[in-house]
Amino acid sequence: MHERFEGPARPSPAHVTVDELKVRLGRVRAALAERGLAALLVFAPESHYWATGLDTGGYVFFQCGIIPADPARPLTLLTRRPDLSQARDTSLYADIRIWYDANDADPAGELRTILDELGLGGQRLGLETATYGLTGQNHAAVQASLNGFCALTPASDLIHAMRAVKSPSEIAIIRQAATLADAAVAAARARLAPGLPDSALTAAAMTAILDGGGDMPPAGPLCNSGPRAVYGRGVGGPRILQGQDQVVLELAATRHRYNVCIERTFILGEMPAAQRRMADTVRDAVAAMVAAARPGNSAGAIAEAFGAVVDAAGYTRNRFAACGYPLGATFRPSWMDVPPMLHPGNPTPLLPGMVFFPHCMLGDAESGLAFGSGDTILITEAGAEVLTRAPFL
Repeated sequence: MHERFEGPARPSPAHVTVDELKVRLGRVRAALAERGLAALLVFAPESHYWATGLDTGGYVFFQCGIIPADPARPLTLLTRRPDLSQARDTSLYADIRIWYDANDADPAGELRTILDELGLGGQRLGLETATYGLTGQNHAAVQASLNGFCALTPASDLIHAMRAVKSPSEIAIIRQAATLADAAVAAARARLAPGLPDSALTAAAMTAILDGGGDMPPAGPLCNSGPRAVYGRGVGGPRILQGQDQVVLELAATRHRYNVCIERTFILGEMPAAQRRMADTVRDAVAAMVAAARPGNSAGAIAEAFGAVVDAAGYTRNRFAACGYPLGATFRPSWMDVPPMLHPGNPTPLLPGMVFFPHCMLGDAESGLAFGSGDTILITEAGAEVLTRAPFL
């Protein structure tokens, strides 16, 4: 059986006021009532963080929050013992249940017991499944445990949609992270020199972020040099920079879990004419994406502006299908706060307060040349505000 720790919540989150958390929680409960759901089973760490303030890494095991639509029912968290103090100190969860590691541990079964105690048997419950916080194995266990006990319906979009438009307090944190992103690029650029491992640039960037009051990012950074610069993902092991070389750096600067991304390309030696043409195309594509990122347009419009520039320049085979994604407060393993990806035809409306990372990456596997650049933008009433301002080249 699980152990219960009850008491008044004592949250003191650093990123937001308790009053704002309570307003958010009220919005979640209202949305549940509108959908005819008695409660939401929260597995996404981002949802925990946004709606209750909970800030732990316990989601990698089995961590479920129960948010009832009825405020008379308690806000309950089922988690492991290492997360108890953080749950008490960072979140609105006042009813905390602890499951313990054992050969016969059955947190999904414990969840059913708690739901029965809360009077949620036979009710329709929303379930978050589109998250790293619910593995396939745990999802199967939850379904097996709750089969015939209650009706589960997908509800991954409920809190995610609310998180998409940032509040003034969130935007203030994001602006701080943007300053750290620019500092990280400047620090990496200052270390650029032949004979150094490209990992030295990563170290310089991360030092600037952490010294500046930021957090470890939930992924990366990506720092690919030489022939690796055409890659779309990071790769293990450092590479020594040469006198004639290229480096594509993409990173997230993180503060209070909020991520701001930036991408830049560094050149050592003479820049080939073919690469200069790539750079000009990337610059034009990024400008077109920023111009398209305005209220009244869809997320797909950003991608369509990107494709029009890149394809007209003859780089259709050298680019990706999508050109960016939303950003917010996320946990490992990704700084991407998706959906929606920025791809053609995406109907998601652009609203003031949304934050995106549109970027253009061109990589020619045949010539080995690459060039990429991108900035974090904030959708405003007037259009897009570019938050990251490090020099393009």
